[in-house]
Amino acid sequence: MPAEICLSGLHCYPVKSMKGLALDRSNLDGFGLVHDRRWMVVDADGGFLSQRELPRMALIGVELESDGLLLTAPEMPALRVGRPTIAAPRIEVEVWQDRLEGCVVEAQADAWLSHFLGVECRLVYMMDDVKRQVDQRYAESRHLTAFSDGFPLLLASAASLEELNGRLESPLSMARFRANLVISGSQPYAEDRWARIRIGSMELRLVKPCSRCSITTVDPTNGTRGSEPLATLAAYRRRGKKVYFGQNLIYDRPGELRVGMPVEILEYRDE
Repeated sequence: MPAEICLSGLHCYPVKSMKGLALDRSNLDGFGLVHDRRWMVVDADGGFLSQRELPRMALIGVELESDGLLLTAPEMPALRVGRPTIAAPRIEVEVWQDRLEGCVVEAQADAWLSHFLGVECRLVYMMDDVKRQVDQRYAESRHLTAFSDGFPLLLASAASLEELNGRLESPLSMARFRANLVISGSQPYAEDRWARIRIGSMELRLVKPCSRCSITTVDPTNGTRGSEPLATLAAYRRRGKKVYFGQNLIYDRPGELRVGMPVEILEYRDE
């Protein structure tokens, strides 16, 4: 009998482009996994900063606390950051082509990050009343996301990673791909053909393959950049000028996900 497909990993990234958290379970709200990418580092003009420009961001650890975050980094004192209140000042920030409001956090966090990253920057938070729509070519106006690159959820397959690692001199971990949901028990790249799936009571739609950028080439253990896996993926996962690994997802209503839940394929894409 074929192996049962299941949800084998669940990951939240509270601060865009910093380390993630492995979870046993998580609720999904109107933006994605609760807490996922609700915080972001921006430059003086409000533009988002990521490992694309600052690979050292991969070294910043994040822990969730009841009223905010605990940030850690090599040779830096740990820093507690409080979640801003609704009365906190807001500034205009930009994520790709989207301009929206981010709440200013605190000067101490800005100084801590600026010192470690070596550039002047500030930390902002997305309040619940900020509405950032998912690209309407793939979703409807009710579908929202936080400070992610564009979609509330990213899915990747353990089998696809294993197949990729078979082509590499040194295997890579799934951390390179920063997926929210990791699926096990499928064939490599089977997810390319899935259109709609059910995990527990949640129905999710796979609406767009995920094109991969230079963040995948940053080693999360030391914050240095190499050439893989993009060099290898380009040899067999290229479409036009982009290479793909994983799938972007949307969903219609809140719910809960737990590691170990079975994954049911409800609908396939047309060939």
